[in-house]
Amino acid sequence: MADTAKNGPLDFTTFHNIINNELSPTSTTRHSINPANSKPNPEVPVATQEDVDRAVKHARNAFKEWSKTSFAERRAALSAYADAVDANADAFAETLTMEQGKPLNQAATEVGMASTWIRAMIEIEIKDNVIEEKDDLKIVQRYTPMGVAGAIVPWNFPVLLAMGKIVAAVYTGNAVIVKPSPFTPYCDLKLVELATRFFPPGVIQCLSGDDTLGPMFTDHPGIDKISFTGSIATGKRVMASCAKTLKRVTLELGGNDPAIICDDVDIDAIIPKIGILSYLCSSQICMMIKRLYVHEKIYDAFLEKLIAFVKTLKVGDGNEADVFFGPVQNKMQFEKAKELFSSITTENLKAALGGSIEESHGYFIHPTIIDNPPESSRVVQEEPFAPILPIMKWSDEDDVLEKANALDTGLGASVWSKDFERATRMANQLQAGVVWVNSHFDVSPKAPFGGHKQSGMGVEWGLTGLLAYCNSQTQWLKKSF
Repeated sequence: MADTAKNGPLDFTTFHNIINNELSPTSTTRHSINPANSKPNPEVPVATQEDVDRAVKHARNAFKEWSKTSFAERRAALSAYADAVDANADAFAETLTMEQGKPLNQAATEVGMASTWIRAMIEIEIKDNVIEEKDDLKIVQRYTPMGVAGAIVPWNFPVLLAMGKIVAAVYTGNAVIVKPSPFTPYCDLKLVELATRFFPPGVIQCLSGDDTLGPMFTDHPGIDKISFTGSIATGKRVMASCAKTLKRVTLELGGNDPAIICDDVDIDAIIPKIGILSYLCSSQICMMIKRLYVHEKIYDAFLEKLIAFVKTLKVGDGNEADVFFGPVQNKMQFEKAKELFSSITTENLKAALGGSIEESHGYFIHPTIIDNPPESSRVVQEEPFAPILPIMKWSDEDDVLEKANALDTGLGASVWSKDFERATRMANQLQAGVVWVNSHFDVSPKAPFGGHKQSGMGVEWGLTGLLAYCNSQTQWLKKSF
């Protein structure tokens, strides 16, 4: 039976850093903005170097004992934690909509995924690898925890992506300090506050701050690994900073995912899927479809039906019923989107849907579709992180694969065709960390994901993602001298 006290409701009205399982206020506070109405969200802490030093000290102390626990003990704590997340799911979803802007049903899905990820990741077994075993000698590769992990979380999926890092760190025997995005600190602070009910002091901590906090993590000699999800430009700075202390680093960075639609597809069947997978979370997901290549034989019909479908998707405040498009998350992203939208005019592109951004009380952008722009156009070359989708014609298989692979990014890619052999043959030639046939953005806690080229280094999730929080240790065990 679940412990009702541990699964009791959290207070979602005040927000504090969590250091050594204690609520830790700061002398300075700040707040983010609700992107749907531009109103201030509640105050949150601004962590200092002293706070970071204190958290690292407690994490290193906690690691000494936590690293000695068994997988069974860690599973028990994480499983109970998952139950508590579920018990507070509604409040987490409402808070996520407040801070991130995504519609409430999408927020509820993300929160549900977080507890699902916990339960699935702790089912993954990490076993010793016996390389050689003879009468007098055994050679074994073991996986040992690193120490203290720093989890730097982005603003687009702050609940799920924080949880993936937390679980991977503590399940493998590490302590972890979470750094939420300054735009979306609220749910992450509460996730870690909830964790204090299930984990010893110092094992899971959270520090909220401003733009100065990230470098304090990456520079700190007491943090052994950084897991960063965010932009390519920031990822490069993270890696450079981590190099000073030779931190281990996992980078999950931006993408500009191509989807190739072959001429044999059932247009009516896939249009709703393509529409959703291009615009979910107002296209603010690194693995959304960002470049859509449609075979010229079906291009006109496909474009017409996609426009008709996207027009049915409601734009508005995420708390309103049936909303699909919430606002983009912050003013910085909104201004970037406006600047990109200006290229429609300057590059003489054809907007088949939308094409302009109207001022509103929040950061709302109506969906836009660009009809067959040149490959050199900014809307093709740049990851927009806003609901603007370029659709290009193709006829030659080798040519479209070359275009799909042409960019410096390589996160995800997909091929859609009734001819499974053809689709698989094309998929095998795509340069991306995750490739789908007849789907896009399918994810699983047991399947690793990460990018090729400048879309990142290493992977999250799955066995490989867990091992990224471990050191490899080879033991030579001789029974005699």
